[in-house]
Amino acid sequence: MRCLLPLAFALLVPADLPAQNPREKKVREDKVKVEADGYWIYNNLPKAFDEAKSAGKPIVVILRCIPCEECVKLDDELVDKNPLIRPLLDKYVRVRVVSTNGLDLSLFQYDYDQSFACFLLNADGTILGRFGTRSHRTNWVGDVSIDGLAKALQGGLDLHANFDQVKSSLAAKRGPAPLFPTPEKFPSLAAKYTAKLNYEGNVVQSCIHCHQVGEAIKDHYRKKKEPTPDDVLFPYPHPKSLGLILDPKEMATVKDVVKGKPAAAFQPGDKIAKLNGQPLLSIADVQWVLHRMPSEGGTVEAEVVRGGKTVPVEMKLAKGWRTADDIAWRASSWGLRRMGTAGMKLDSLEERPAGVPADGMALRVAHVGMYGGPHGAAKAAGIQVGDTLVAFDGRTDLLRETDVFAHAMQAKKAGDTVVVKVVRNGKTLDFKIPMQE
Repeated sequence: MRCLLPLAFALLVPADLPAQNPREKKVREDKVKVEADGYWIYNNLPKAFDEAKSAGKPIVVILRCIPCEECVKLDDELVDKNPLIRPLLDKYVRVRVVSTNGLDLSLFQYDYDQSFACFLLNADGTILGRFGTRSHRTNWVGDVSIDGLAKALQGGLDLHANFDQVKSSLAAKRGPAPLFPTPEKFPSLAAKYTAKLNYEGNVVQSCIHCHQVGEAIKDHYRKKKEPTPDDVLFPYPHPKSLGLILDPKEMATVKDVVKGKPAAAFQPGDKIAKLNGQPLLSIADVQWVLHRMPSEGGTVEAEVVRGGKTVPVEMKLAKGWRTADDIAWRASSWGLRRMGTAGMKLDSLEERPAGVPADGMALRVAHVGMYGGPHGAAKAAGIQVGDTLVAFDGRTDLLRETDVFAHAMQAKKAGDTVVVKVVRNGKTLDFKIPMQE
């Protein structure tokens, strides 16, 4: 079968396409490889649901943005049939989705800044669980693992086997109706994309990436001149922002807790069986529960297995709890820089340069945009790489780039002008930058 792949790829690529484009080549070769192998259904969710209903099996859906390199190791081990999870995958109907074009957003609600996400579903569309997370742009170690995926798959099989008894507890794993039913219906995406990939033309350019869905949601509020809601700006909060460190090799097992944080009531070794009544298969399930919590705060109720006994644990969330999370690593932060910092990328400083106050805001301007346009607006205003930002719109308490994003997206509107204060070579300078769509 391997010797046929080059021929199959050649037949798949239209003669007038730039076949040497590495990203284009990668997507097309992936399609040929997966379809030739036959183990996964390729980009055909209706077929997967039909097979699951017929076979009485659950469904595993892998959403994987092929051109993206992040989390690629995890995906390669999965598709190459890792021996730890192959026997588990055999018990599922398996479908691989490589773009969000036409994706049902009422069902597939997840952290759109991921390039790898996994859904475990019952044939009737009930969500058994989610898998896949990261808290760094390129590094997933510490968040997910093959061991963790294997345990999530086994947990999904257990839920499926007892579906009638657990169905009611799974209802909350599905969220409210989305702003638009599918990604290409968002106004910011509608003019460029359709519900299907264009294999007759440029496949990569026709693909709606996961992060573009998240960006489209933010664009929706920005264009309406409304503050970006907390749950949109700080989606799927990472448990570590609350002091809850989970073991990536387990389903939802506490590895450590940070004293003084909301999660301090948990103990290392706790196996979190349920959160707000929902059974958990992974850290992504924990994030889903947190994502659905109100930004005003509240109590997260947990059932943990501790010392062989089931113990109730409560985690109290204060108003503004979401803002403890870091969003600067996310792919969608590129759009936030366009809208909120006029294209500046801001890094935290370990040492403060001369002229910078000892306390308060001190963020180094690491990038100002090279080619003009919205991402070059800060450069056009006179801001330079290496400047130290010490005030933004009169605020000196915005200590992270994330905090600047939040102020710009929630307190300012497109069309507003913001005064920023920087220190350059020991001198303090003021500049005006535009808030943009």
